[in-house]
Amino acid sequence: METMETMGTQTQKEAILRHLQSGKTITPLEALNLYGCYRLGARIWDLRDEGYVIRSESVRQGKKTFSSYKLIIPVHAEQLALSF
Repeated sequence: METMETMGTQTQKEAILRHLQSGKTITPLEALNLYGCYRLGARIWDLRDEGYVIRSESVRQGKKTFSSYKLIIPVHAEQLALSF
């Protein structure tokens, strides 16, 4: 797993995208701890602006509520054709 120490010249946005592309979800606390990212929502906005489809879900733990983000892999037309 890549962390802030092993990121090298990779940007926070690139690191978060790789994290999401691996099938994992990410929360603001995970983004801070893993990649030193204080503004996960802004990085998610940047990725969405580039065309990535990212689902956000509100998570409640006790009295705290925060977002968890997951990359949605688009279904390609070929895959749709095979399902009929």
